[in-house]
Amino acid sequence: MNEPNKDYLRPGSNLNAPQLPNATATLVLGILSIVVCFICGIIALVISNKDVSMYKANPELYSEASYNNIKAGRICAIIGLALQLVGLLFYIIVFVVAVSAASMAS
Repeated sequence: MNEPNKDYLRPGSNLNAPQLPNATATLVLGILSIVVCFICGIIALVISNKDVSMYKANPELYSEASYNNIKAGRICAIIGLALQLVGLLFYIIVFVVAVSAASMAS
């Protein structure tokens, strides 16, 4: 108990390590990609690539919590992109059915 910054749940974890630069932005944009639009998901995936490579090159320099935020943001971005793709396919199918129904009616 002499070390106040020691994480007793994860030995060797550095609590004073800086966060990855875009960890919070990636998480926010990933969540927004689910709620708002797919553009946020694309941006989240693009800006997170550099941070993932930075963490994998030197994991002891950055906090693990910020890397977990990056991973969660990337997962949310992928889910948001998948939902937008499903929605787009749904609208295309509805449009095709509406056009074919209109052509049969005339």
